Amino acid sequence: MFGWSREDWELASFVVTTLGLPVAIAFFAWEQRKERDNEEEAAYQQLSDAYTDFLQVVLEHPDLQLRTATPLPDPTPEQCERMLVIFDMLISLFERAFLVVYKPRMNEVERRRWNSWDDYMREWCRRDDFRNALPLLLRGEDPQFQDYLRRIALEEGDASLVSTRLLEGHRNG
Repeated sequence: MFGWSREDWELASFVVTTLGLPVAIAFFAWEQRKERDNEEEAAYQQLSDAYTDFLQVVLEHPDLQLRTATPLPDPTPEQCERMLVIFDMLISLFERAFLVVYKPRMNEVERRRWNSWDDYMREWCRRDDFRNALPLLLRGEDPQFQDYLRRIALEEGDASLVSTRLLEGHRNG
């Protein structure tokens, strides 16, 4: 058959085994990695879209002043209720982001994705009303997420106290 000897077939088999099989395995691993990257990107995009939807809810309630740096002074009971529901929606979104995106060890792309969520969490934790509602909002949430958000709330609460004191000192000085 094809004028090949048994030795030729054995050599061809050896070449396929030693070169072809590792290349096939490498290609398979590369394809799997690419698919995983695409799935992670899709999950991140879905979370980003959900945050955009959340911001739309915030825009629909301008009387709550949720995008200002300072909490609403003397909110009515109805405003407090709406604010609590909106904060609850936000906590749910943050927890989902934490469970989907956060990893103790991240590569550069994963770190960049997570940093966006960390920035959002820090921004909201600078608000006294949000920070004060955390004990109620975090009940029943993932324990690692609770720990993470509480740590951020402490850091950002301390940072806002320092910046307030600096501003007051600057005004008085």
